[in-house]
This record gives sequence, C-alpha cells and structure tokens, in this order.
Amino acid sequence: MSKSRSLFALSAIAVPAALAYFLYENNRLTVSDYTFESKKLPASFDGFKIVHLSDLHNKSFGRGNHRLLELISLESPDIIVISGDLLDSRHTNKAVALDFLRKVSKIAPTFYTTGNHEDRFHEDEMADFLKDAEQAGATVLTQDTVTLTIGTDKIRLCGLADKYRSRENLRTLMKGSSDTFTILISHRPQYGKLYSECGADLTFSGHAHGGQMRLGKLGSLIAPGQGFFPKYSEGIHYFGNSATIISRGLGNSLIPTRINNLPEVVGCTLKRKQ
Repeated sequence: MSKSRSLFALSAIAVPAALAYFLYENNRLTVSDYTFESKKLPASFDGFKIVHLSDLHNKSFGRGNHRLLELISLESPDIIVISGDLLDSRHTNKAVALDFLRKVSKIAPTFYTTGNHEDRFHEDEMADFLKDAEQAGATVLTQDTVTLTIGTDKIRLCGLADKYRSRENLRTLMKGSSDTFTILISHRPQYGKLYSECGADLTFSGHAHGGQMRLGKLGSLIAPGQGFFPKYSEGIHYFGNSATIISRGLGNSLIPTRINNLPEVVGCTLKRKQ
C-alpha cells in the first residue's frame, strides 16, 4: 500500500474516532457529590441536599433535557441552585431555557442567579426573560436573599447576579450573615476568599467550565478571568470554615468542546458539625 493510501486509511479511522470521542466528552453526564460540614448549620438542616447546576448555555441532554432531568431527580434534592449562564448569548434559545426551568422546578424549589452571558442581553429583554423564569417556577435572585425554614430553624440563601458583582454590592447583600448559616450563589469562582470574608459559609459558582480541557497532573487549561492553568476551575475549595464549590458546568460557549472534562451535575449534602 502506498504512503498516501496509508495516510488516507489512517485518517478514515482517526477522524470518526475523534468525533465520537468529542461527542462522548460533551454529552456524557457525570455527578460529583460533596459533603459540607458546619457548626453554624441548624440541626433541622442536617442532611439537607442541594443540587448545583451551572453554565448550561442552552444545551439539551436528550429531547426536552430528559437525561439531565432524570439525573437531577435521582439526586433527590431539597433545593436546586443554578449559578448562571443558563442562556448563551451566542446561540440563544429562551424557550429551551424556560422549558427546563418549568421541569426542574417540579423536582425541587429552584433558585437561579444570572451569569455573564445573561448580562450581555439588553436590560429590558433580560427583565422580560427573568419574569418568564419566575412564571416557569424558578426563584430569581439578582441581589436578593431568601430564608429557608425547617420547623423553627432557618438558613439564608443569597444570590448575586454577575451584573452586580462588586465588593460593595456583595457586602450589602451579605449583611447579617455572621450569626446565620448562609449560602451564596455567585457565578465567578475566583472570588471565593472574598465570598468567605463577606460572610458566606458555602458558595456555589461556575463560569470556569472546568478549565475546558483537563491535562492530567497539569490540571485545567484555561478559564475566563483566570487565564491559563487556573486555580479555581472545579471541586471544593476551603477558606477557613467556609468553602466554594465550583461546577465544571454542563454546556459550552466560545470553545465548542471539552477534553477529559465531562459535563457535571453537583450534589452537596449539608452536615451539622459537632
């Protein structure tokens, strides 16, 4: 066989194999489960389960997102938090996002904080979408706090939209957090230390897409706002007695594929520390 024919035959095998691998990397869902312990957590919230989603970017996992919804349901969450970029500003489909919110909010109370992609829309357009998101069943937290109650025990859940990210806005939002266990939803993970300093006991973030490509011991390749080999791209990171849990995200945007970085649903169980 000539050299050119050998190369052609190799390409005929390699190209489909590479495409199959990329499809696998972008569509096989995985679950990462964490436990977070705190002495501040009220007894009634011991075992409270949170599912964290981020950076869906209008992607669908199966028709009507049924594969993603089934996986979330299997986690049996008490609440679901979405830390931004449900929409994608480059290939927007609001109907898909709203359909997902309608379905996921039937699994458990769903709290949605917007990311940088939602911030790219015109203010009036986004206001209409967020109104529709509320009607679909989600609670939208832009610079807001809600109280979660079990019996007489309470914890705080705060959401800071990426549009309003600033030290001043964060401090204002987090006032009163020192005595009450407080969860924060905020899109960007690199500010974990600041979230802790401002009173968050546990923060849920995304944005980094797991570094997009993961290179073994070298870690993540690149993340927005952190550049190459970012420190905060996935997993749980502790800052004293508080922590930030970073989702690798579900969809893609500017970079269309993932490598060694499967789309991720995050589960977190709260435990009262003795």
